[in-house]
Amino acid sequence: MMPDDPLSQLRDIHLPQTGGFWPPAPGWWVLAVALLIALVILVWAVRRRHSQNRWLRLAKAELASLERTAVKEPQWFTQLNALLKRVARARYPEENPEAQSGEQWAACLLRHLPDDRMAQQPVVDALVNSAWQPQPTAEPAQAIEFARTWLEAQKC
Repeated sequence: MMPDDPLSQLRDIHLPQTGGFWPPAPGWWVLAVALLIALVILVWAVRRRHSQNRWLRLAKAELASLERTAVKEPQWFTQLNALLKRVARARYPEENPEAQSGEQWAACLLRHLPDDRMAQQPVVDALVNSAWQPQPTAEPAQAIEFARTWLEAQKC
């Protein structure tokens, strides 16, 4: 080889170095922003639904407490009716359920049941009337079962 040969001074072909992992390409930035927005919306929706159904969780807890102390006395049926009225007031404030009593209140309870309204009519009438009768005609177990069914029908 000749020292003055210009071709001998050339190096072999070499590839350029890779760019590394940072900064990411613009597509990754767009994907990260989209995922972040989706995560924020998901958290917001879950929290909103959780807070909207708070009244239902509280009502179910109070119903469980009433179930543990179930007795066939007017005072117990009064407490159960009061619980159902609070739920109805939270769910249907335009109907003014706290001012209803007797047949009007029973009709309100039945109106907001999705299925088998007529099958529940005797239980509802007994539940409503047992709050003021000296000897209640309703059975606490049936009243609890109706209340549980009614509460489930009130979900948002």
